[in-house]
Amino acid sequence: MPRDPELLAETRAWLLKAATDLRAAEAMHMLNPPLLEAAVFHCQQAVEKALKGFLTWHDVRFRRVHELDELGMQCARVDPSLTTLMERVDDLTKYATMFRYPGASSAPAVEEGADGLALAREAFSAVLSRVPDETHP
Repeated sequence: MPRDPELLAETRAWLLKAATDLRAAEAMHMLNPPLLEAAVFHCQQAVEKALKGFLTWHDVRFRRVHELDELGMQCARVDPSLTTLMERVDDLTKYATMFRYPGASSAPAVEEGADGLALAREAFSAVLSRVPDETHP
């Protein structure tokens, strides 16, 4: 049965945005000194967009939120094998806004940035393994 080209394109668009955010996070983390505040922000964004891509593929409507717990619960309802990972990615939610404005708390430690990057990579890979290859960036 042929796949809906619009659904493939919309899913791919979300995953391409996620891949771009993940690349940005990786690049910022590799700088000397690393731009950790920006890196963890892009980790959160990569996961958010990957989850929205997964939900799009499965025709699950979602709110325009940055809350990874809400998006993660929706993903886990579609695929219960994602439950543990979705609980872990919620830790990245705080980076959606934590360092975006003056007066934020102190910058994340290098280890915190590395952990965020590893988690973002894991979530992105998990999504890619559960959607058709035609949707991959």
